Amino acid sequence: MPTLKVDQEKCIGCGLCASMCAEVFEMTDDLKARVKDASKCESESCDCKSVAESCPVDAITYQE
Repeated sequence: MPTLKVDQEKCIGCGLCASMCAEVFEMTDDLKARVKDASKCESESCDCKSVAESCPVDAITYQE
């Protein structure tokens, strides 16, 4: 399973990750993204590598 992490210090709460892959990411009450289920990265509906690359502030770390 890939390693996936959101750096809370870098996250600006834009919500792009959650909109691209709601199975894996969610927004917290303080408007920061968090990983809710990294095991879903391997599903056909979510490409976590693309989501990490799309983060405007590079707050998401993805490693296979």
